[in-house]
Amino acid sequence: MTGSVLKPVLKPFLAATTAALSLFAIQPATAQVTGGASFVDNFDKVDKTFWYVSHGWSNGAHQNCGWSMHETFAYKGNLNLRFQKKPMADRLFSCGEIQTKATYGYGTYEARMKTPKGSGLNGAFFTYIGATQGKPHDEIDWEVLLKDTSVAQSGGYVNGKGMGATLPKLPYSADSDYINYAFVWAPDSIKYYINGVLVRTLESPAPLPSNAQKIFFSLWGTNTLTDWMGTFIEPEKPLYMLVDWVAYTRPGDACQFPESLVCKLNGA
Repeated sequence: MTGSVLKPVLKPFLAATTAALSLFAIQPATAQVTGGASFVDNFDKVDKTFWYVSHGWSNGAHQNCGWSMHETFAYKGNLNLRFQKKPMADRLFSCGEIQTKATYGYGTYEARMKTPKGSGLNGAFFTYIGATQGKPHDEIDWEVLLKDTSVAQSGGYVNGKGMGATLPKLPYSADSDYINYAFVWAPDSIKYYINGVLVRTLESPAPLPSNAQKIFFSLWGTNTLTDWMGTFIEPEKPLYMLVDWVAYTRPGDACQFPESLVCKLNGA
């Protein structure tokens, strides 16, 4: 079920000196980070021409699960990402991750999802580009640290350096119902939204990402990052993160479905 918000019906379609500060200040007006076209995906299926499903590896020693295609699937109109005790990639647990094949630039990113709950786990909706793609590490994050589902973490990276994290309070627990997570990435700002409410703004001259990025969803665990994600407690049964829909809207493009943040921001 999707709570009180209806599912959209569209498918995927595809400085130290004054002088230095002045130069930085004019960059947002001229910089253009572009990428893929606007789209909406309802996850009636996992379109593997559009999405890459991670399989057979993990992100490093900090991760206690291996990515598995079997933990990433569409069911009852949702993307399901599962975490369970099943060996994969030299780990005791298996978990799910999905990423777009295309990269995307400035615009509105939004997803409606429901997480599980569990210490030592992370349910994330984010954009990323990095060394694997021959680019600096840029990232924009919404992460629910499942040790405490009353808050979500907003953050990201610019050339491998963190933009700082905040923990906005959620209107209700992330594991109790679906929540709309969004951010609007512009040349001079990133604005983070929860259920259509602005909860954080990052603005230049603070460093902001400047490289087109892929869109990711992931559910994973750790035995080592305890200060951040809490002490891992092995789940008694498989856990699921559900993604009802995801959308990206380029600047200037029309609102794609009535529940979109773009409609609200445009006064539609």
